[in-house]
Amino acid sequence: MGRPGAGLNRTSMDSLYVLIPLSVGLVLVILAVFGWALHGGQFEDLESEAERILTDEVLPLDADQAAAQRQQEQSHV
Repeated sequence: MGRPGAGLNRTSMDSLYVLIPLSVGLVLVILAVFGWALHGGQFEDLESEAERILTDEVLPLDADQAAAQRQQEQSHV
């Protein structure tokens, strides 16, 4: 027959054959996303975004917001 619990040990070893490659793949995906963010300039200027919330002036983020802000200012004049 064999020793008690031998089937349980075999099943847990089979799951390791799946879990180890999955964890290695996940680490590679995480490193790829981090490298993409690093080379994309995501971490270039961390201080200005932290200080931007402390200023009172509202700066437009893109051209559409700048045009809407100019139109709003002209309608108030």
